[in-house]
Amino acid sequence: MRFLHAADLHLDSPLRGLDRYEGAPVEEARGATRHAFDNLIAVALQEQVELVVIAGDLYDGDWLDHNAGLFFTKGVTRLAEEGIAVALVRGNHDAASRITKSLRLPKNVHLLADARPETKVFDDLGVALHGQSFATAVVTADLAAGYPTPVTGCFNLGLLHTSLDGRPGHDPYAPTTLDVLRGKGYDYWALGHIHAAEVVCREPWVVYPGNTQGRHIRETGPKGCALVTVEDGEIIHQAIPLDVMRWETLALDIGGLPDLEALLEAAMLDLRQRLAEVGDRALAVRVQVRGSGPLHRRLAAQPESVEQELRSVAIEASNGRAWIEKIEFRTRPQLDLDRIAERDDPIGLLVRELRRFAADEALLRAVAGEALGELLQKLPTESRAGLGLDEADGLLELLGEVESDLLARLAGEESMG
Repeated sequence: MRFLHAADLHLDSPLRGLDRYEGAPVEEARGATRHAFDNLIAVALQEQVELVVIAGDLYDGDWLDHNAGLFFTKGVTRLAEEGIAVALVRGNHDAASRITKSLRLPKNVHLLADARPETKVFDDLGVALHGQSFATAVVTADLAAGYPTPVTGCFNLGLLHTSLDGRPGHDPYAPTTLDVLRGKGYDYWALGHIHAAEVVCREPWVVYPGNTQGRHIRETGPKGCALVTVEDGEIIHQAIPLDVMRWETLALDIGGLPDLEALLEAAMLDLRQRLAEVGDRALAVRVQVRGSGPLHRRLAAQPESVEQELRSVAIEASNGRAWIEKIEFRTRPQLDLDRIAERDDPIGLLVRELRRFAADEALLRAVAGEALGELLQKLPTESRAGLGLDEADGLLELLGEVESDLLARLAGEESMG
């Protein structure tokens, strides 16, 4: 038996701000979530799966008209023609209370109820599917705790839209724990809500497939679904990309680059490599120019000119397939930090203290929590995720920027950040 596990399709979700710059792949972006769904249907047909499960947030919110529903119906009808069943639950974005329009679902589509957990048994597949939809956009109860007991003799599959026990950058909807999921005795938990793909556990399998199409720069890398094969009691999991537009971050270090031409050449080579890796997809890139070197003065003096040069390089490298979403200049003048750290003055003490924070993750988190805790509590969840301050890597990156900026200012030069 084979099935596809997808989640968070967010059909017709807007990819905002793409039309502000010349060269942006606006048309590709406008239809990206629909094209990713088309790819999901194509993979289901090509791999000859028996079942497709969608773990919430099929839609991005209430329909503006019936076109989104008609588009979904067209796709799943192609599956019906090949005898492929579809099962789904609603999530926070397409909760029953949010979707005011509706269409009759094709007979091969099974939408699980939102009033209570239920079980749908596919006798011909030997699969018992357990799940519950969101009745409202905000669900704080542990839905999984009420899921039914497994059906003897079947492959038991749990379908759940959840933050599990908490994931940075996501609202804590239908929170539960691995112990609760394990306690149900199911063979596979098909989760949704978290947009980064993750195999949380293999005994039993607990999987987030991620969303099917990245929508902004915080959703980088391949996006798609999971292809699951069940044979003789063994489960084989395979990530399948579905996205038509890939978001990436490109870091350019000016250390060792003698001039602007060298920077542009480095950008050209990197972009071409990225394009080769993503195949025929469009590429949206955030460029981070960082480091220290002789090129810093030029970048500090003419940031707008350099930005347009980099955008031009992206068009040249890709024939319009790559687009620079944003350019961040985080360069600094050349400073010998080791020598500065040896100085017996306030600047030397500053460098030593900053390095102490960088070497002690617990200390860094404690200082950041004290300094930024109140501010972070006031920010929306997605904004906090964009800052990266919930993770050690994000804090270390911020610490590096603070170090560069402070030392540049103390040295009498202005860093870029």
